[in-house]
Amino acid sequence: MRIYIFRSEARPELQAFADDRWGRNLPRQFAPWHVTGVITEDRHPPFRLPRREIEAAIAAHGYQLWRIKRNGTDKSSD
Repeated sequence: MRIYIFRSEARPELQAFADDRWGRNLPRQFAPWHVTGVITEDRHPPFRLPRREIEAAIAAHGYQLWRIKRNGTDKSSD
């Protein structure tokens, strides 16, 4: 699965993963969303986030949200 990485303009610390490059399934309350990267099938997600869990969330909900902590290290996954 090719996974697209998005950033919310409304809440810049909020990021999302989705398999739709247009982000049509992303929550509208945090729009607009901007693509910031793509994870191809042979690459690992950033911050050691587990690809299997990301793919499961996308299959179930169409996306997975996560936040960048203020110190720049991540990792809160929603």
